[in-house]
Amino acid sequence: MSLQDKYRPVLELGKKFEVKDGYVEELDGLLKIGGVAKTQYHKDLMWDKIKEIGGDPPSDLMADIKVEITDYYHKHTVQKGESLSKIAKHYYGDAMKYKTIFEANTDQLKDPNMIHPDQELVIPFA
Repeated sequence: MSLQDKYRPVLELGKKFEVKDGYVEELDGLLKIGGVAKTQYHKDLMWDKIKEIGGDPPSDLMADIKVEITDYYHKHTVQKGESLSKIAKHYYGDAMKYKTIFEANTDQLKDPNMIHPDQELVIPFA
């Protein structure tokens, strides 16, 4: 199995996240990948997949993933049935950090209990 095949799930994430200026090079038992992810959240998901496949740190892969937008962690489009605490749990692993999301979005939110589908919320760095 080639290293590109081994790390195919990472490469697919790069396509899904529309990583810019992406490259993949395989040479002498080392896979080199890189590009520019839109947000730190996308970069983190790619690194989680890299570590899942190759260990931490992987011995057969070198990645250089940069981030385009550094003003916030990610943007989230609210889905039906979501709450700020559910969104906080997803991004931060802690539902109580809903206040962080609320405070970053007071331009469109007046009550942390009132969010609506299709609102686009800024997810700040925790």
